[in-house]
Amino acid sequence: MERAQPRDGGGWIGARLESAEFRRLAAFIEAHCGIRMPASKRVMLESRLRRRLRSLGLVSFREYCDLALHDRAGIDERIHLVDAVTTNKTDFFREPQHFEVLVREVLPTLMRTSGAGVRCPLAVWSAGCSTGEEPYTLAMVLREVACGLPGFRFGILATDISTSVLTAARRAVYPERLIQPIPPGLRRKYLLKSRDGSRSLVRMGPELRQVVQFRRLNFMDTEFGLREPQDVIFCRNVMIYFDRATQERLLLRFCRHLAPGGYVFLGHSESINGLRLPLRQVAPTVYRHAGAA
Repeated sequence: MERAQPRDGGGWIGARLESAEFRRLAAFIEAHCGIRMPASKRVMLESRLRRRLRSLGLVSFREYCDLALHDRAGIDERIHLVDAVTTNKTDFFREPQHFEVLVREVLPTLMRTSGAGVRCPLAVWSAGCSTGEEPYTLAMVLREVACGLPGFRFGILATDISTSVLTAARRAVYPERLIQPIPPGLRRKYLLKSRDGSRSLVRMGPELRQVVQFRRLNFMDTEFGLREPQDVIFCRNVMIYFDRATQERLLLRFCRHLAPGGYVFLGHSESINGLRLPLRQVAPTVYRHAGAA
């Protein structure tokens, strides 16, 4: 067994992620999360998991694999493993043209064809919501629609596999430097500044927090547990981590949860070309269920 050596006030050096342990972890990550882990990711994985070894008092990645990949004993640690390997890069109003398409084209069509938003609440799902910037952006955009259309109702479901980012999203507190993409008028209307002037922090206002429901969801689960069909699904810059077969399976599951004529928004670098899906493109990286009237 490797003996770790303390460094920098108790940090560990010496533990190395060998090929055998990397293959074990990579196989689990792909099976559990759908995320491909080629050999080029080995150094990244070693770096991110070394903190878990320190926290658990382990001296080798072999010990870590034996713990994390154990059917029962590793249940709690697998949550930390998933948190360590998922990438959570997002911004407010990321790919802003999508929100323009949502307001200008998608919402009028849904209101006219299914009454979503007027006869019944519009159901929007932010799938892979990370630290909350996307669902809170959607909340601002839809609140503005409601201001101009009395009676307009909506709810937003926001999900992610990572418990740590969901905790941050529920807090809804962000450094001021991250809110620059939000238009000034919306900042004044919906964001709360910290009472402590020395802290450059803002919090999403209660009118935004109350319309977003956060929950943990793994795209690799066979059942998502969604009770109601979704009118709009945002799943942007998530599928780039999956192979094409996994992308197709995931999008087929999304389609099963779409209301008739519902829409799916993907990231700018994602495409459904070559996939067998009941979706047709209506705008760049925006798709509608082909069964729509």
